[in-house]
Amino acid sequence: MRVLIVEDDPDLRNGVAAALRKRGFAVDEADDLATAELQLGVNTYDCLVLDRMLPSGDALDLLEDVRRDGLATPALFLTARDAVTDRVAGFEAGGDDYLVKPFAMDELLARVSSLSRRAADVRPAVLQVGDLELDAARREVRRAGVLLSLRAKEFAVLELLVARAGEVVTRSDLIEACWDELNDPLSNVIDVHIAKLRRILGDPPLIETMRGVGYRLAPSDA
Repeated sequence: MRVLIVEDDPDLRNGVAAALRKRGFAVDEADDLATAELQLGVNTYDCLVLDRMLPSGDALDLLEDVRRDGLATPALFLTARDAVTDRVAGFEAGGDDYLVKPFAMDELLARVSSLSRRAADVRPAVLQVGDLELDAARREVRRAGVLLSLRAKEFAVLELLVARAGEVVTRSDLIEACWDELNDPLSNVIDVHIAKLRRILGDPPLIETMRGVGYRLAPSDA
């Protein structure tokens, strides 16, 4: 899952980004509307976290513009403006949720997680491939009924592979969905996480390497 945070307060932005990355999200950051607009033009996101009042303008106007262009990515407004009229304006502009500062980080994480899943709500609540089950809401993975322990990024990679089971998921797909602009696309970070997943999932193996392209997850009897 990939999130864009648009917030001019560096301490708040960095804190939210760090919390989301710890939860397994890929996070891009912008401190003004121009940077946010550029990010939206080149990346695909599962959720937007938007500060209403920025030195460069109101993110409400940015959201209205991208909604008119057809962007349906769920958006959460994060702002100190708590009047009913402000909340209504946010929803009318195309916002999906509204969280008033100061806020509890756990609540923000829960709301962003919920909004991000909304983009994929056509999926079943529990994804299953062979004897592998992945529950995105509970962030649980089981194989043959046995609960497995995965780190946040390992879960994010596996979730994409399971959601597209039987298809080839390219390295670019994995970078786009599971990492952010801080990652070096030439590093071996994908290989490291795939190797860890294979060890955790055990035998018979589920993740196939498609040389020169990416990976595919399929039942062992496929």
